[in-house]
Amino acid sequence: MKIARTRPKVFTWVASFALVLVSLVTIVPGINGRVAGAGTLGARATSANASPEQLGSHAVTVLARSVPVHLSIPAIGVSTGLVQLGLLANGSPQVPSSWHVAGWYKFGPTPGQVGSSVILGHVDSVGGPAIFYRLSQLRKGSRVVVKLADGKTVYFQVTAMGQYLKSKFPLKLVYGPRPYPSLELVTCGGSFDSQTHHYLSSIVAFTKEVNA
Repeated sequence: MKIARTRPKVFTWVASFALVLVSLVTIVPGINGRVAGAGTLGARATSANASPEQLGSHAVTVLARSVPVHLSIPAIGVSTGLVQLGLLANGSPQVPSSWHVAGWYKFGPTPGQVGSSVILGHVDSVGGPAIFYRLSQLRKGSRVVVKLADGKTVYFQVTAMGQYLKSKFPLKLVYGPRPYPSLELVTCGGSFDSQTHHYLSSIVAFTKEVNA
């Protein structure tokens, strides 16, 4: 069913999120190997849940590195294969080429490894909702499931939701180190600027690994 729109939303997550990751390249040396714990803090979180930085270690099995190949989020009807996202020759980040497929940032940990694994997805396009259209509807406790190339399945649980102005995107909070396996899901959201055709904010779902 096609959702009616009262205004055209030319989706520019590609451009606006690129600016965020270009800043990350500048701020964090060695991004081509992994994302280090540095960045800009001070953005406003919309969730009253505990900060993901306050979560301690928990009894789960830390997995060996294996590329994620599928993501499902039952609470919002997401089921998608995953592409790998890196950096272009000019230093700008890749984003998913399809509105309906999410992508894993390949220079970070894989899901199930200690640290912050990050999956990015579009929120919408001129044609309607995209893969992460309902990401902002996730709540604490929502389940996220990732299948890996080695056949293993990793389970995560949402611990907090955040909305941040793109100009104050919390790089360290999203990409920085964790003492446990985590997965951050990122899309655009907040107010839409009809002049620039940009969303002004980013939506982030923070999760931690849990047992099945």
